Amino acid sequence: MPCLQSTSHPSTFFLTGIPGLEAAHIWISIPFSMFYIISLLGNFMVLFVVGKEQTLHKPMHLLLCMLALTDMAMSTSVVPKALCIFWFNLTSITVGGCLTQMFFLHTVSAIQSAVLVTMAFDRYVAICNPLRYTTILTNTRIAQLGLAALMRAVLIVLPLPLLLSRQPFCANRIIPNTYCDHIAVAKISCGDTTVNRMYALVVVVVCTGLDLTLITLSYVLIIRALFRISSKKTHQKALNTCTAHICVMLMFYPPFIFSSLTHRYGQGIAPHIHILLANLYFVAPPMLNPIIYGAKTKELRDKVGKYTRRR
Repeated sequence: MPCLQSTSHPSTFFLTGIPGLEAAHIWISIPFSMFYIISLLGNFMVLFVVGKEQTLHKPMHLLLCMLALTDMAMSTSVVPKALCIFWFNLTSITVGGCLTQMFFLHTVSAIQSAVLVTMAFDRYVAICNPLRYTTILTNTRIAQLGLAALMRAVLIVLPLPLLLSRQPFCANRIIPNTYCDHIAVAKISCGDTTVNRMYALVVVVVCTGLDLTLITLSYVLIIRALFRISSKKTHQKALNTCTAHICVMLMFYPPFIFSSLTHRYGQGIAPHIHILLANLYFVAPPMLNPIIYGAKTKELRDKVGKYTRRR
């Protein structure tokens, strides 16, 4: 988000940064900005290598590109504005800018969840139906699934900022955060936000619950298939193909669920702890995801090594 000068204009909100740690903003910004730069470089490298290498134009690597794009979009929707707060104390943001940030932030999160579901399906087909893999998961089908994920995310998330745009905001326009989260903005409204809160809860439960159910189902079927195979070598190879995906899921879903629950029910948690962890969620997984997949995917690792050695 752009740096906006602090004003008292009625169409302006104020982001405080990390409550209680304002004096340490400069120090917090150092690892924060480093994580952001590393995540951009790592994810750009994935996109560049897959784009350049024809041998990597396969469903699994196209899914890695989708994950890289969502990682870059997620961190970029939060980090630039947060750094404006940390470095220059530019805390103001227009209502329109706040709602736009909220829309992109939640939309990208929903897309990334759908990409993780598709990755689980990819692993299921690769392990349980390897002979039909190339006919079930084609590049065209992956593109169609990506488009479906985008459309689902937009349709689900769009009502959130639209409902909030109709709410009245009174004297208190201070948001104790570095970014515009839906619940944080709803809390400063002086109108009735029952519909907003209920819809947001339904989105989290239905979207996240459905995606986690599908992922769990995929892995149940994978484990059942592995029990039917006696070869330990085949077991090891199959598990290696799933390890990276499981690590990425563990970095995405638990922090996301934790943040959603603490926004609603975490009155006993210190605000600076919650906000600091929420901000790490937007920079740490995007930085680690390309490292995890680079380490676990031999083809990608070899191609990245080729380009780095050349330079």
